[in-house]
Amino acid sequence: MRLNHLNLTVSDVKATIDFIVKYFGMEVRHTRGNGFAVLLDDGGLVLTLMKGDQVTYPSTFHIGFIQESEDRVNEIYQLMKDDGLSVNPPQRSHAWTFYVQAPGGFTVEVLC
Repeated sequence: MRLNHLNLTVSDVKATIDFIVKYFGMEVRHTRGNGFAVLLDDGGLVLTLMKGDQVTYPSTFHIGFIQESEDRVNEIYQLMKDDGLSVNPPQRSHAWTFYVQAPGGFTVEVLC
């Protein structure tokens, strides 16, 4: 068994779609106005995004995008930095990793 569906409530569905597609390559399968979207990855994950008026996740809540190499983590970090996102450089922790705030109101970990 594997987890293959996640629904996130986000403050801005369109901005969240743009972020996830640009940096992580997920495919938009369906949208319904500015309030709902279905995204798919190449491993079978179905990520749905739903618009919420008050989005508050616990400070430790995050989702992760595992990359194939440290070089890929570094590339995504540099792209985000070049795009003006507030990101600290990757560091060695439980993995080669960094965290970034997604525009929808949640944290994303990029790791290898």
